[in-house]
Amino acid sequence: QVRLVESGGGPVQAGGSLRLSCVVSGYAGGNLCMAWFRQVPGEEREAVVRIDKGDTTTYAHFVEGRFTVARDNAKNTLFLQMNNLKPEDTVMYSCAADSNPYYCRTNDKVYDYWGQGTQVTVSS
Repeated sequence: QVRLVESGGGPVQAGGSLRLSCVVSGYAGGNLCMAWFRQVPGEEREAVVRIDKGDTTTYAHFVEGRFTVARDNAKNTLFLQMNNLKPEDTVMYSCAADSNPYYCRTNDKVYDYWGQGTQVTVSS
């Protein structure tokens, strides 16, 4: 069973940085299509960034230039480096994995596996 566990969220002041981690276990099929999503309560979940099996990335416009995704295959971990955080980045962040061998999309409905989420709170 594939399991994703996030960590690294917490409180931070505007302009500060955090690094989220997502440890993947239970999967031995090489790189997965993975993504970070965020969700404000009562709103639709939206993709922050996705990274495909070849490590090509697609960022949402609202984080481009501030957030960077990276994968450490030796540690089975996906990271999200978040710099220059803004109060509007206050939200629950979740990592997700999609086992589809052909596509890597930003539609949350296609992702097979999800972590429990980690809360980021940015104060002004």
